[in-house]
Amino acid sequence: MRATMADDRTREEIVTQFFRGSCELRRPVNEDDVHAWRYCVAAAAIGDRAGNNIIPLITGSAAELYIESMLSCVGDIDIMCHRSDQLAIPEGYPPPSQLPSEFQSRVKVYEIVNSEFPAYVYLALSYLLTECVDDGTYNAVPCERSLLVHDPHPGTGGVSHGPAFVRQYLAESLTFEQFDSDVFCAKSKRFADIVYCMRCLLWPPQAAEWPTRQRNYGWPDSSAVDLVVRNGCDVVRVAHPLCKEDE
Repeated sequence: MRATMADDRTREEIVTQFFRGSCELRRPVNEDDVHAWRYCVAAAAIGDRAGNNIIPLITGSAAELYIESMLSCVGDIDIMCHRSDQLAIPEGYPPPSQLPSEFQSRVKVYEIVNSEFPAYVYLALSYLLTECVDDGTYNAVPCERSLLVHDPHPGTGGVSHGPAFVRQYLAESLTFEQFDSDVFCAKSKRFADIVYCMRCLLWPPQAAEWPTRQRNYGWPDSSAVDLVVRNGCDVVRVAHPLCKEDE
């Protein structure tokens, strides 16, 4: 017990020293924020032109951390996108009669079906929701059941890396010389990880263990866990390592 506690303190000191030596407090707005916003606007615009709205969300360090690396080559932009005409629900659950305003008037509902691999599921098209003009509620009509096919190349122009599509871009920043008025434009290579997902407004049974999982350091705390569970989850498309070559 004593050895374990000492090892934990050593690890905490190492991590603390690393952050103090390599990071600084995040500014209210930085270059990564601007580029993340630009990607979100571009994703939403492309979705509109295709006829299906794309709802982007900035995630990862740009949205969650109060610190940022002092090295421009460290870190990236993380963006999740989901379509406004698709929704996932746990298998056997009734389709919802009300949806958030971000969804369209016609929504395809996919049931989350267990697969032979833990934490990996199938999405089976099961219902079509149609919004009522009078009260804004949705009517559900069962449709022919079919599995959603994983598309490894959804047209992002990036390189596939797990569930994300990585795109490289040049970030430009202006620098000023201290003793004269010269202005220089510095460019550095940065990366954007774009993850396509499907919204599930309920916490699925497949993740029932997560809220009660043992947390040695009390993070996230119970209020944060409750908030996560209330907001549901996102189903991310990725193939199991044993099925990557399966057409």
